[in-house]
Parts: sequence; C-alpha cells; structure tokens
Amino acid sequence: MNEKPIGRLLRGGTTEFVFGCRVNQLEEPQFGDLVRVRLGKDYEIFGLIYDIRIDDDGLVRQLVTTHGIDEAIIADNRFNRNVPVEMSVLTVGYRNNGQIKHLMPPRPALSLDVIFLCTDKEGLDFTSTGRFGYFRHILRMQDAPVGELIASHIAIAREAHY
Repeated sequence: MNEKPIGRLLRGGTTEFVFGCRVNQLEEPQFGDLVRVRLGKDYEIFGLIYDIRIDDDGLVRQLVTTHGIDEAIIADNRFNRNVPVEMSVLTVGYRNNGQIKHLMPPRPALSLDVIFLCTDKEGLDFTSTGRFGYFRHILRMQDAPVGELIASHIAIAREAHY
C-alpha cells in the first residue's frame, strides 16, 4: 500500500473536505484523482479532487506588479513560504473493516489528518464495488465542473483497470 502523504486536512464535513499541501507536493495529485484519509485502523474516507486552488497573499500581490522579478524570489515564494495549495475533495464513500461503501461516511475527517493518493489497486477496489453508486454524489454537485470531473475520473480509473 502506498503510504506517501500528499497533504493534510484543513477543513471539512461529511460531504466534502479541503486539504493543503506545499507546492513541491503538487507533482502527484491532480484533478479527478481518488484520494483517501485514514481515520482509524480500519476506517478510511475516499474522495475525488474537484478543485485545486492557489491563493495569493500580500507579497504575491506586490510581486505581480513588479517588472523583472528575479527567479530566486519566485523560487523562494513557491517553495519556502507557507501559503498552501488547497485541494477541494468531494466525499464519495468510505471503507470500514475492509468493506467499501459508496455512501457518506458516518463521521468526517479531522483537521490535520493525513491525505493519501489512492494506489491503482485501491482505485480498482473502490470503482469495482457496487454499480458506480458514488456517481450520484458527483451528479448532485452544484457550482462544480461535474462533466469534467466525471471525464477525468473515468480516464484515471480506466488506467487502474488495465
């Protein structure tokens, strides 16, 4: 099982959550990826990344109006500052005692819980359970790119199935 953390939970509820990571952790997670957060030994929540946001701060606002910014300043801003990349995740199911369910979890994850990118095997196990019941969670989303999320997720899941 891949135990490489990709971020930590910032805030959330039973239907969705937001996690943050540093820019240098941004190489792996992408829009449409299936992620998981472990809440206990035999309890994990699964979700799909549906938005990736990089907010600004006062320094960035000043730098964008500066001509000829030195590359060292840009690198410092991207890799040393504490402004996280935020990823919004739609909860699509959970696993409890080895059984995967495409239902909302009984309780949400907690702040600072570690987020993991699902392995191909985990993605295969999740998508092979039931009859794609988790799609109803995607289809009920409002103010989100539902069609793009489904297309991206299916392309990623297809790779896990082959």
